[in-house]
Amino acid sequence: MSKIALMFPGQGAQTVGMGKDIYYKYSKAKEIIDSAGNDLKGIIFEGPEETLKLTKYIQPAIFTVSIAAFEAFKESYNISNIEFVAAGHSLGEYSALCAAGFFDFKDGLSMVKARGEFFQKASENNPGTMAAIMGMEKSAVENVCKQASSVGVCEAVNFNSPGQIVIAGTISAINKAVELVTSLGAKAVILNVSGPFHSSLMTSASNNMAKELEKYNFHTPSFGVYTNCDASLTVDVSDVKCRLVKQIKSPVKWNESIHNIVAAGYDQFVEIGPGKVLSGLLRRIDRSKKALNIEDSISLRKTLEELSK
Repeated sequence: MSKIALMFPGQGAQTVGMGKDIYYKYSKAKEIIDSAGNDLKGIIFEGPEETLKLTKYIQPAIFTVSIAAFEAFKESYNISNIEFVAAGHSLGEYSALCAAGFFDFKDGLSMVKARGEFFQKASENNPGTMAAIMGMEKSAVENVCKQASSVGVCEAVNFNSPGQIVIAGTISAINKAVELVTSLGAKAVILNVSGPFHSSLMTSASNNMAKELEKYNFHTPSFGVYTNCDASLTVDVSDVKCRLVKQIKSPVKWNESIHNIVAAGYDQFVEIGPGKVLSGLLRRIDRSKKALNIEDSISLRKTLEELSK
């Protein structure tokens, strides 16, 4: 039996027009995008980019396109003889959980819309930003955060790959951290995001999400998902909600998740959704691995050809 690890992207992978190709060519993908509503579909397909980038829109948009791409994959390929696991980066965790069957698309879209609104509100109440640091070890980044915390909140929040760690916090503290990193000869880039995601400044969003998730019934999944907050596999319906709540104000342990997936014997990876951000991270984490991807009909066809070999 083939073993495939599915990867679902998070915020930042978006482009205006994403999903349009599979919408017109795959009936199941069309059903998903149509069910998201005309307003969201219009923003996904036509933008403008400034609107699509807003947290309250981009989170449901990426979730919708990712699940549409997954449905196009299922429509085109016999998956009955495949052993899957999945992981999603930040927002992508909802796509992974939906694909696995923890909840359906309708409930997932409602959760993600609420999450996006909670993120935006928390970011407005506690303004901040994020920066990607390249070329520094974890301990060095944590030391920089400690120093920068003298002027505000500064925390390591995304452990993406060896040599790529994202920090988040108040604007003053992140700017100080960037200065420190540069002075040490490493590279730091302020990210184009609307808030300090996955930091302690998002506590109010986490609390609101805990209340929101009480509204939904989760189901036993078809396969397991490696969750961001602890990089461990779960098929346990009872603890998934707690992990989703914790995720909002906790670091994304992507590097560790990929290592755990590889250790479990998965050597084929397929990134499903817009962009190839996670495919790039996979190569940095494990040079012996590469990912196929599905974001449009061309990439789907290439992936199907590779999987059929």
